[in-house]
Amino acid sequence: MNGMDGMDGGSSSGSSGGHDNPMPMLMSMVFQTNPSTPLYTSSWTPQSPGAYAGTCLFLIFLAITARLLLAARTLQEARWLDEALQRRYVVAQGQTSLSEMMAHEVPAGAMKMALSANGVEEAVVVVAGRGCEVRPWRVSVDPLRAVMDTVIVGVGYLLMLAVMTMNVGYFLSVLAGVFVGSLAVGRYSSVGEH
Repeated sequence: MNGMDGMDGGSSSGSSGGHDNPMPMLMSMVFQTNPSTPLYTSSWTPQSPGAYAGTCLFLIFLAITARLLLAARTLQEARWLDEALQRRYVVAQGQTSLSEMMAHEVPAGAMKMALSANGVEEAVVVVAGRGCEVRPWRVSVDPLRAVMDTVIVGVGYLLMLAVMTMNVGYFLSVLAGVFVGSLAVGRYSSVGEH
């Protein structure tokens, strides 16, 4: 016995009293070109070349949709950041506002400068903002972000399952969809997304 016996998906002896136990191969580990490869469920098995082409087109559009969702999320994150930066905060009674505090004392790392616009000169304090500040949880933002992330991951998993069929047509369809989607909206996605 060379250590690989019983690994071919044929029969093997198990602990069930020495009887032969057929172990069917559930997933092929090589690319194949069978046009009747099921996708997601046994009822979605193309029975004709037209059905196979339709399945491939579906995968192309699903991959394009994945790229569109990533771009939409990046644009929405930019909108949420702009809103957060433009948000006005209310100062509680008895507390000094940030502008009053800045007028009396200059924080460490800040510089007093003169700013002129349209001939009007104004004394300002230039302060560098912190780059890694976490925004507070908001009911108007975070549930929508969670839904978007869930949809993006769900579509990604559907594409992964299509590729895992090891069907060359499905694989190339997913790649074609990613290519077309990235060509169309790839500039809107942030660097780390895939």
